[in-house]
Amino acid sequence: MTSTIFLQPGKRLRIFVGEAQQWHGKPLARALLEVIQQHGASGATVWKGVEGFGPEHHLSTDRLPDVADNLPVIVEVVESEEWVARVLPHLDALVGRGMITVSPVEIVQGGRA
Repeated sequence: MTSTIFLQPGKRLRIFVGEAQQWHGKPLARALLEVIQQHGASGATVWKGVEGFGPEHHLSTDRLPDVADNLPVIVEVVESEEWVARVLPHLDALVGRGMITVSPVEIVQGGRA
């Protein structure tokens, strides 16, 4: 049995926020995931950092409980270029203090011959 690999251009979208950030009473990362899901993404992942700092240079770390108030969180999704272009304005509207990056990727589409 032969396996054929197809590469498809896509975009990786990463949204950097703090876990304490809220959107209408719910965690911002959850709100972002809901928007991503509502727009038909294949999947998304939320990564929680153990240490980090943002624009104010306030260090948050899980090693010291008294400064673990706003650990870094990354919401990541890989989709088609068209999907990212369509959904990015909706996500950007939710992210007040944070950063969004978009990087080109090649999506592996496997198939069996």
